[in-house]
Amino acid sequence: MFNIEQIDHVALTVRDLERSIAWYQDILGLERRYQETWGNRPVMLCAGTTCLALFSSAVATPSPPPDFNHTIGMRHLAFRVNRASFQQAQAEFRNRGLEFVFQDHRIAHSIYLHDPDGYEIELTTYEQ
Repeated sequence: MFNIEQIDHVALTVRDLERSIAWYQDILGLERRYQETWGNRPVMLCAGTTCLALFSSAVATPSPPPDFNHTIGMRHLAFRVNRASFQQAQAEFRNRGLEFVFQDHRIAHSIYLHDPDGYEIELTTYEQ
């Protein structure tokens, strides 16, 4: 059997590519990579070895993401952080006026917020 090492990237279709690039860089600190090779198709934004591939919608007014409580689809995208970064993210989000929700999962703590297209983003730490 072959061995999977990790998730390489998750591909998201977005309404406004520039707005999404700015949000993921400014809010989550993701780094743009591979622009010299691929340009804007897709835009690769990464943290360590985990990347997002952002694609522009092919239509001017795309449908919103579905309600994942009632449809099949990706519910959210979670990034793991250490405890210090988890605390820092909450402070930064509060200072920026960004809404987020904290959840205690007993083995981990998470905060959830939404990107400009409504995708739910989770930051989680297993360090109690």
